[in-house]
Amino acid sequence: MAKVKYYYDSDTLSYRKIELRKRDKFKRIAGFLFTAIIFGLIFTFISNQFFDSPKEKAQKREIENMKLRYELLSKKMKQAQEVLAGIQERDNNIYRMYFETNPIPNEQRMAGFGGVNRYKSLENFENSEMIIDVTRNMDILSKQLYIQSKSLDEIIELAEDKEELLASMPAIQPVRKEDLTRMASGFGWRSDPFTKARKMHKGMDFSAPIGTPVYATGNGKVVRADNHASGYGNHVRIDHGFGYLTLYAHLSKFNVKRGQKVKRGDLIGFVGNTGRSQGPHLHYEVHKNGVAINPINFYYGNLTPEEFEQMLIMASQEGQSFD
Repeated sequence: MAKVKYYYDSDTLSYRKIELRKRDKFKRIAGFLFTAIIFGLIFTFISNQFFDSPKEKAQKREIENMKLRYELLSKKMKQAQEVLAGIQERDNNIYRMYFETNPIPNEQRMAGFGGVNRYKSLENFENSEMIIDVTRNMDILSKQLYIQSKSLDEIIELAEDKEELLASMPAIQPVRKEDLTRMASGFGWRSDPFTKARKMHKGMDFSAPIGTPVYATGNGKVVRADNHASGYGNHVRIDHGFGYLTLYAHLSKFNVKRGQKVKRGDLIGFVGNTGRSQGPHLHYEVHKNGVAINPINFYYGNLTPEEFEQMLIMASQEGQSFD
């Protein structure tokens, strides 16, 4: 209850109650409200400056948590980039070198990240720099991973081709060492046994008894097994792919037919003395892309270094061939 105030009236010599006019009451109320509003604004300003609201505290916690996660993500991305860099190094300097293919240039691995500002939509935010940085790093890492993935797919194909090539290339003697009488004549210029003139001998002659087994020197497909080629008599030709073809001549009989697929070491025929031949032997040729090459370079599959050295000496001696 409001206090009642009095004043002393000297004319009546008595106390009289103070009566406020409505205008004075309104001024007092207005003054109180104005003062309250001013103090309220001051309090709110001070609170905003020095104290956080629950919502602001929650937002700050979220921002701090986001920054922590950003740091952890940056560390993981850095580790992933280091691992990827190691794979790229091995890819260029080991895998591709082994399979004889060109390394991927760094410009190709980093292609597509210059010029246009692809992160313009992420600008003008409170944490734009941080967001753009992590987004850019993710894009670069994703692009490099994609290129490396395609490269490894190519390496797998090259490995499969390499495995097939190694299985297909002529790599053993067509006649076993135990069955050989001797290595009669090598690749190069030799004396023709019939005309005695010097003539290019396009293969190697292996002297062995008639009926000695003859083996395919690599995986391939028989493209000929007949006696229709001049001078070769009964002979077999095997296409090994990758530009390689081998020829086995003067056979006594065949053990394969045209179109048949064979593997290295399969029995394809037997030593004979058919065609233009001076005695029982196998004439063996290796062709690469249609050109006859020295077969002695393709015996690494079943000769020791000493045996190969001995054969090299014998093959280099000029004399008379058997065909």
